[in-house]
Amino acid sequence: MTTTRFAPSPTGHIHVGNLRTALMNYLIARKTGGTFILRLDDTDRERSKQEYADGIQRDLEWLGLQWDRTERQSDRLDRYAEAADALRGAGRLYEVFETPTELDLKRKKQLNMGKPPVYDRAGLALSNEDRERLRAEGREGYWRFRLDQERIEWPDGIIGDVSIDAASVSDPVLIRHDGQVLYTFASSVDDVDMGVTDIVRGADHVTNTATQIQIIRALGGEPPRFAHHSLLTGPGGEELSKRLGTLSLRDLREQGVAPEALLSLMARLGSNQPVTLRMSLDELAEGFDLSQFGASPTKFDAEDLWPLTRERNQHLPFEAVRDRIAAMGVPGDIAERFWSVARANITKLDDLGEWWSLMRDGAQPLIDPEDAEFIPQALAMLPARPWTGATWGEWTGAVKAATGRKGKGLFMPLRKALTGMDHGPEMADLMPLLQRVPAAEG
Repeated sequence: MTTTRFAPSPTGHIHVGNLRTALMNYLIARKTGGTFILRLDDTDRERSKQEYADGIQRDLEWLGLQWDRTERQSDRLDRYAEAADALRGAGRLYEVFETPTELDLKRKKQLNMGKPPVYDRAGLALSNEDRERLRAEGREGYWRFRLDQERIEWPDGIIGDVSIDAASVSDPVLIRHDGQVLYTFASSVDDVDMGVTDIVRGADHVTNTATQIQIIRALGGEPPRFAHHSLLTGPGGEELSKRLGTLSLRDLREQGVAPEALLSLMARLGSNQPVTLRMSLDELAEGFDLSQFGASPTKFDAEDLWPLTRERNQHLPFEAVRDRIAAMGVPGDIAERFWSVARANITKLDDLGEWWSLMRDGAQPLIDPEDAEFIPQALAMLPARPWTGATWGEWTGAVKAATGRKGKGLFMPLRKALTGMDHGPEMADLMPLLQRVPAAEG
């Protein structure tokens, strides 16, 4: 049985980069009938907030990414302590005392000597007396995992075969001096205990994966299958990480981006498949295949979300927008006709408000100087209400006969006089919905 997980930290709002990870893990689970776990990485007590945890769940629900169960790392601190004791007993977890300044000096010295800046394992040489002396000096100990210095290899689902020499990697810190369990350790314990079989995450985690494979094995577990997706850049190839704060799912939702648009783009971005609108997660899961994704940085342009949002909104059935249209005050007897006329001229659903305002209140006429005499003459010929689908044709026919105008020189000035715009729905469809036309009746 396939088990995947999405493990965000509730220290902020999730963004498009996080979504890519969540969606890939979700689709793998759904495609195989497996389990998708939402695991909140909330061991950072100072930065983790319930409001962010709630926001993460709200964002996933908006997208329809339903998880099978929720786990919180803050509920598992006793389990991490137990696992840490086991690693200490096996000689894989050792206490160190270097300060950040001391570590920085060591790294600079190694670089000056042409050596890789890898931790020198000085902590392994400390005796019990040394550790007691350092504590008496006010030093605070923290804990590193002793890597087996061998090659760590795995067949990555996206970037292919990976081989990393553990000797080129510093022994990772797993527990801070204040007892906080760090991501690398807590995640490894969880993946073992929760039976996680597949993990997709960003390419910036490749080195983490190497160390976690050894941690998982030291805990007696079998490492899951890993895949590392490419990192997102801006449309010009620029680093995107500095802009992710403006690309949170919450902000995109408030801007009017459709969930189906966001999912359709993120499920295919970076793959060899074209991005096309899909209206359900089942459709996305059908064509999803990790092997179709590349390892190169992937350009993301938020503007690409709008054509997909427009396409999705313009194809919604009336039932999907009935309540929204009623809340705008559109009378029930014309609500469905209003939708059929306005839908082809919106991108966001919020745009419907502008069209109802036009139909309800009328528009400021837009009259070009060369039409200053023509428009009053034409408006005086407007048929009496009620207007029907035939009114536009009858009116423009009469105006043409009276003035000799035709084609664009006839139709465009009349459209601009009635709507204040040079574009919009077919006037034959729009006219019966116009509640007020100031230019004609004011």
